This record gives sequence, C-alpha cells and structure tokens, in this order.
Amino acid sequence: SDAICSFVICNDSSLRSQPIIFNPDFFVEKLRHEKPEVFTELVVSNITRLIDLPGAELAQLMGEEDPKLPGANSTASGFFRSLMSLKRKEKGVVFGSPLTEEGIAQVSQLIEYLHKNLRAEGLFRVPGNSIRQQILKDALNSGTDIDLDSGEFHSNDVATLLKMFLGELPEPLLTHKHFHAHLKIADLTLFDEKGNKTSTPDKERQIEALQLLFLILPAPNRSLLKLLLDLLYQTAKKQDKNKMSAHNLALMFAPHILWPRNVTANDLQENITKLNNGVTFMIKHSQKLFKAPVYIRECARLHYLGSRAHTSKDDLDLLTSSGSKELQPLKSQKRSRLDSCHQEETQQRTEEALKELFRHVHNMPDSAKKKKLIRQFNKHPTALTPGSDVPASPAPRRTRSRSFSGLIKRKVLGTPVILERKSRDTTPEPVRVSKENVQLLQKCGSPAHTPQTKLKSLEGQKEESCRRMRARLLSKDSSSL
Repeated sequence: SDAICSFVICNDSSLRSQPIIFNPDFFVEKLRHEKPEVFTELVVSNITRLIDLPGAELAQLMGEEDPKLPGANSTASGFFRSLMSLKRKEKGVVFGSPLTEEGIAQVSQLIEYLHKNLRAEGLFRVPGNSIRQQILKDALNSGTDIDLDSGEFHSNDVATLLKMFLGELPEPLLTHKHFHAHLKIADLTLFDEKGNKTSTPDKERQIEALQLLFLILPAPNRSLLKLLLDLLYQTAKKQDKNKMSAHNLALMFAPHILWPRNVTANDLQENITKLNNGVTFMIKHSQKLFKAPVYIRECARLHYLGSRAHTSKDDLDLLTSSGSKELQPLKSQKRSRLDSCHQEETQQRTEEALKELFRHVHNMPDSAKKKKLIRQFNKHPTALTPGSDVPASPAPRRTRSRSFSGLIKRKVLGTPVILERKSRDTTPEPVRVSKENVQLLQKCGSPAHTPQTKLKSLEGQKEESCRRMRARLLSKDSSSL
C-alpha cells in the first residue's frame, strides 16, 4: 500500500535519475492537516482500545475540559511553585514563549552541536558556565547568528541551555492534556495464561500507545520531541564515554518534558517512578515511536483513494482495531471481490456478443442453414422462442440441453431448455452436434470455465469468433442461393 506514495511525475530530465523519496505516512499527515477532527477521532478511538481512560480523562485528552493536574489544589510547597512561576514570567522571543517554528529553528542549532559532542563526561548532568549560558541565551532570543564551533562555548553550556529552554516552556513538551494518558501507558503489563495481570511491562502495547499519542501532539511539539529523543538516544549509545545511560538522561529530562508545570516532587509522590520510567522507555525506543501504526496508514489511504469494492462498517472497525497481520485477510477479500467483478463484466460482454449472433441468425434470409437451426429449435415444443415471454416465476429444476441451440438460448434468454424424459432411470438420447456447432461452442463458451488469468485475451477471441461465424453463415447462404 505504501508504493502508491512513491509515484511521482517528473518532467525535468535532470531529476529523473535521482532516487524517489516518499513518506509512508503521507496520507496520515494529509488527513491530519485537512481533516483534523476525523483524524483525532480515528486516533483517540484506538488509544482508548489500549488504555482505560474514564470520561473526565478522555475529555481532557480531547481538549474538551481543562486538565486536572496533581498539586493544583494543594497549599503545600506554595513558595516553590510561586518561585518557579516567577521565573517563567520573563518571556523572550525563544525562551519562555510557546513553541514556534522560529524557536525550534534556533534550538535545533543546540541539538545539532550536541550531536557532535556526545563524548563529554556527565553531559546534561554537569552544569555549564552561567555567564556563557546567558550570552548564548541572549543571542538565541535576538536571532543573532551563532558559531558554536568557534570554541567559545563548551558542550556543557549548550546542554544546560537546552534543558533551560525546555523548562521555561509554558507547558511541558508532552502537554498537560496527555499527562494522565502517560501514567496509564506506564501501567500496561502482560497477562499470564489464566488472564491475570503480571508485573512484566507489555512493550508492544506501550510502543503502539505512544505512537498513537504522539500523532495527536501539536505539530511543533512533535517535531521538537523527535529531535530531542533522537539526541538522547544517540547520547545513551555512547554511555561508555559520557557515563549517561537512558535512565540517567530520563532523570534529567522528565521534569522538563513530562512533569506538569508548577508542581514539586511531593505533589507527584508515587507517580515519579512511573514518569521517569516512561521517559526512559521513550529514549530506548525512540526510533519506533514516530511511525504511524499500519492500520492508521491503511485507514488514511482508503479515506483518500477509496476502493472499487465498498468498505462496510465492519471492515472499517477491523481496520481501526487490528494490526498489520489482521489486515491480510481483508486485503485478500477485497482482491477476490475485484476479480469477481472483472469476471462478471467479461461474461456480460460475451453474452451481448452471443445475443447479437442470435439476432443475426434469426434475421438471416431463408436458407438451408437457417432452416437447420430453426429445426433444432423446433425439436423442443416447450422451448422459448425469441418472441415469447419469459416466465415470471423460476421453473423447477430440469435437465439442461447440451445442444448448440440450448446453449444460445441459455445465454440469451437465461432459461433452461426442457427435455422430456421417459423415466428417471433412462438416460436422455444424446443430441448430435455438427462440426461447425462444436467449433462455435468451443469459441463462444461461457467464461465461467475459463481460467481467470486468460479472461482478457479470450474476450477478444470470442468476439472475433462470433464475427467469423456470421461471415461464414452469410457465405454459405449466398452459395446455396
């Protein structure tokens, strides 16, 4: 299904030799931007399939209610909360302001520099020089070009400033609305054979839930989160040099990207371990979390491309609630329906050609050949003639005629020819068929017995055979006259 995304029409000959780059989530992003309500409903319905969100928490996730966060009504540690709030009142163009494209572009310079300096011991844990950090912060706020490779700044200065930027955002990078959902994802564990919940984390369901949750993040948050988690993932890979494991990095960044604003450790209490472990999990599996699940891709693709076979509500429910393995039977069913439609179309064309041949024989001038064909029709007194009416109710089961005339009548009139039988034990007398009729029967036979892969080629051959048959009959009539 992703191959459709790689189809590109290029008129520039200089670019045709370049490799085609396509985004497997093309239709997912298209649906997100053009129809956000449909996209959100699709994603949230699958999130609630994985985690249990009560009505209030679901309304907060959808943005219908204000998030109810821990410590919001508590009077404890009020001094510290007010102090942190005062620190965020000093807003700049980048620091302390909501995420914008300009802000992400400025901060991406810090991330790019840190990718080149991941070997510094204690990176993100050892603080940098406060004076150099203030100079760098002012330069980022003013939009001044910065040469971080000049040697003026240390990697610890840049790392500390990146944490400072995240900590001064009006809300955490993962937003307040998603806070309760992340707590529920941390509780996803495996079940034993008896269906009892175990303490072993269900990593596959956690990855799937995070994939869905990241899909409904605001676009700036999602972009910066991807840059940040990729940096932390690369940092953890070099922990033998910088002594910073994924868990150590999570302890540094969880308060900035996941903890609600203006809360302390006392407000979170037992949730601190869940939040830290959740960020650790994100760092370790960051390379998988920004890909849409296969069934979301399929639903988005079908929304725009559609299908010749109409998708029922059950099929849509299957698409939105099953993984890639469960999509295979559905795809095979659609493919078989398309093949059957093509077969019926081919059969209809063949029947129209046979009807034209029947009308041609009926309108032929009097000749020996026409009389012979008419005699074959008249052998069965109960058979229908071209001018007779078709019975309204279906006839009971009768033995079909194997003669040439019976074949044409079944194709044209859709009514089996009635054969008189003397007794049930006696076999009907075989009807003699001429050589020409046998050839016509072989050429104009029903496509139901034709292999499916040869339907297209046989369609043209049948129409050509019918035209040759008409010419042959005309020539014989003229010779007899």
